[in-house]
Amino acid sequence: MPRLLAPSQAWLFGRGVDLAVFAGSALVSVGLVLAAPGLGAVGETPPWAWVLLVVGVDVAHVWSTLLRTYADGEELRRRPGLYTAAPLTAYLLGVFAWSQSPGLFWRLFAYTALFHFIRQQYGWVALYGRKARASSTERALDAAAIYAATLGPVVWWHAHLPRAFWWFVEEDFIAGLPAWVGTAALAVQGGVLATWAGFQGARAVRGEGLQVGKVLLVLATVVTWFGGIVLARDDFSFTVMNVLLHGVPYFVLLLRYARGRLAEGGYGALAPVVRAGAPAVLGVLVVLALGEEWLWDGLVWHERPRLFGESGLVLPADVLALVVPLLALPQATHYLLDAFIWKPGREPALLARLGWAPRGAAEGSKAGTSGDSPVTHPRPAS
Repeated sequence: MPRLLAPSQAWLFGRGVDLAVFAGSALVSVGLVLAAPGLGAVGETPPWAWVLLVVGVDVAHVWSTLLRTYADGEELRRRPGLYTAAPLTAYLLGVFAWSQSPGLFWRLFAYTALFHFIRQQYGWVALYGRKARASSTERALDAAAIYAATLGPVVWWHAHLPRAFWWFVEEDFIAGLPAWVGTAALAVQGGVLATWAGFQGARAVRGEGLQVGKVLLVLATVVTWFGGIVLARDDFSFTVMNVLLHGVPYFVLLLRYARGRLAEGGYGALAPVVRAGAPAVLGVLVVLALGEEWLWDGLVWHERPRLFGESGLVLPADVLALVVPLLALPQATHYLLDAFIWKPGREPALLARLGWAPRGAAEGSKAGTSGDSPVTHPRPAS
């Protein structure tokens, strides 16, 4: 009788955690979308959902990168060039783009975010393959499945603009693709996913079992990207599907890393907060996220007086060219740094801090990695 679990079954954080953060995030997303009429959430994302999902998950998870970088003095001393150049580069590029036109700024920002989102999903599936020591064929099929699951709906979206939602602001994506290109993209997606599913089925028939966590990750990606783009009819559906699968696993990754780093004596004055556990850390991150959104609303958007008050500044265009890239800097820096900070091939101790290798053993390991962050998400337009 075929086994459902292979001897080499690999979980990234543990069976229960993996199921909760990947499959669970997708199920909660679907549940919220189905319950939207009863929740009064059809159409624009209501204030309660914006605070919970955009501020509490999306923006807060961007700030959680601090636990890996700027909140760790030893890490800053180890790579000062990276941690200086990343925000400086992001800011200067942002100022230049805005000076050309605000539309160019948001377009570049949206496509950077989209690239980051797609690569995050690839990073997770690559980590599963790494832990399971999957064959090169299987890893290639896994990568193809993730790219099909994400790029298929994205191409379809571009062929059906405008929609009832945008990534950041109206017209940030480039319109003009003929509708048949979107249809063809979904057809290619279906073919790639069918091939991947056939490979997984053949494994089970041969008695090799399934990597359940990886399979559920791919399925969760298919459900949230297809449902949140192709099937979605409003901003709420897009936001729910877009945010949870991206932000929740990242929180878990950073909290797991922080626990390992704390065990080494890291974080200095911040150590008591990290030692207090997830509620304390998440509380600090939410406060930072609310502070950022207060600045965005008071200086740029002026959309949420009930939450942030009526007072605000109407800034001239030349000042906005300096302020908007500055407000976007946490997110832009998050995107840039994620391309560097999750590579155990360059930092073997990373595996031990995440609990994926014994302490000490990881220091001597030079094993490769996917080269991508497993994680980040942009803030949907609201």
